Amino acid sequence: MTSTVLGPVSPGDLGTTLMHEHLVFGFPGFEGDITLGIPREDAILRAKAEVEKAKAFGVKTIVDATPNECGRDPELLKEVSERTEVNIICSTGYYFEGAGSPAYFKFRAGNGYDIAEEVYDMMMKEISDGIAKTGVKPGVIKLGSSHGVITEYEAAFFRAAARVQKETGTVIITHTQGGTMGHEQADLLLSEGGIAKKIVIGHMCGNLDVQYHIDLLKKGVYDAFDRFGQEGFGGSPLDSERITVLLELLRLGFTDRLFIAQDTVNVLLGRPMVFPPEVKEVMDKANIIRIFEVIIPRLIEKGIGDAEINMMLEKNVKCLFS
Repeated sequence: MTSTVLGPVSPGDLGTTLMHEHLVFGFPGFEGDITLGIPREDAILRAKAEVEKAKAFGVKTIVDATPNECGRDPELLKEVSERTEVNIICSTGYYFEGAGSPAYFKFRAGNGYDIAEEVYDMMMKEISDGIAKTGVKPGVIKLGSSHGVITEYEAAFFRAAARVQKETGTVIITHTQGGTMGHEQADLLLSEGGIAKKIVIGHMCGNLDVQYHIDLLKKGVYDAFDRFGQEGFGGSPLDSERITVLLELLRLGFTDRLFIAQDTVNVLLGRPMVFPPEVKEVMDKANIIRIFEVIIPRLIEKGIGDAEINMMLEKNVKCLFS
């Protein structure tokens, strides 16, 4: 069974699934600006509206990849799931060091505590008993690494997560910066006892080197093209470039090891941000139904059939969580 915010669900009942989205997300520090931030009920309503858009395209499950320190709110997710009747799987884990909140664990490490051991304890407690007093159990572990490096701080989370996965079978999903360190993430997790068929290396669509993907997939892990719509963010590839790489991998027979999603942030916590028109135009492409409205039709035009689409959105999900 797979843990969702409303309780256990059979992997076979997850259906069409978005493997990496954020219904609510806040960069660490937003908590200090909540006086001018979005009201909670508004956040629930906005998240609900986005989930309903995805539901209209047949989505039955959304994996919310929001790390612990980035506004993860299991009770809010539970409310959205109840109102939409869409399964939501929440995460346990921390973001990459540069955009995360390392001060807490670094302070503890500086006072003699073993970060990896403490993170292991935290993840095991949440997965076994639920997050704090909510009773909501995470269904995935979220990890992240920096651009071109896995820092010592980040590595502690990878080591802890591999140990948890070895003991519980919990799925691991990751964040890579620009599609770098995918091999290193996989190698570290596997060397620490991780289970290849339960590891999803995320944001690999930021890497346009087909051979890099092939070599990664040969390790037995999943490869996620999960940032469709994010064009022009910090040098991100165009969707057309991502599709070219994805098509090659599909034609090479890796369909059973691939996921597609968008990594959307549907509600940004903290004070609202107003973007210039040209930036807003780019950001509007990064929405929760981008793959259904734009990407899948392009794949079909290139000869990809319903069976391949279904595998990336549903069958691979069943295998991953089984």
